[in-house]
Amino acid sequence: MTARFASAYPARVAAALLCLAVVWIHVKDQGGLPGGKSPGYVAVGYYLLEAAGVLCAVLLVAARRGTAGRAGWLLAAGVGLGPLLGYVLSRGPGLPGYTDDMGNWAEPLGVVSLVVEGALLVLAAVALVADRRGAASAETGTTASADPISEKDASRI
Repeated sequence: MTARFASAYPARVAAALLCLAVVWIHVKDQGGLPGGKSPGYVAVGYYLLEAAGVLCAVLLVAARRGTAGRAGWLLAAGVGLGPLLGYVLSRGPGLPGYTDDMGNWAEPLGVVSLVVEGALLVLAAVALVADRRGAASAETGTTASADPISEKDASRI
């Protein structure tokens, strides 16, 4: 795994499409735009997630490397993780004033959402780890290797 993965166009496009899928799922779940979720803080959470998903998709496709690319992957991780946590909280202990989904673990749209968000989270995590390894190897002047055994250690075996 190299830092090239984090800036690879196919990985960024895949993540952007997953972000847009998260947006579509949540627009559909709230009954379209502007939506009908209540209490108000749940509706605001949906709107923020949807805006973040669109922004993230644009950022991933437009930015290739450096700070903007890293920000896109961090935002992608948030777009994946936020609704996963919301799913668990809304169906488990419940949220204040929001009991619509309590115990409804097998809702088809919710399950699809979990799959999409999980895939996005894994893709973002892999890209961020690759980016971090690439940055660390650039600082030390070494090349990132997929093999954890260095050449120096290999000569001892």
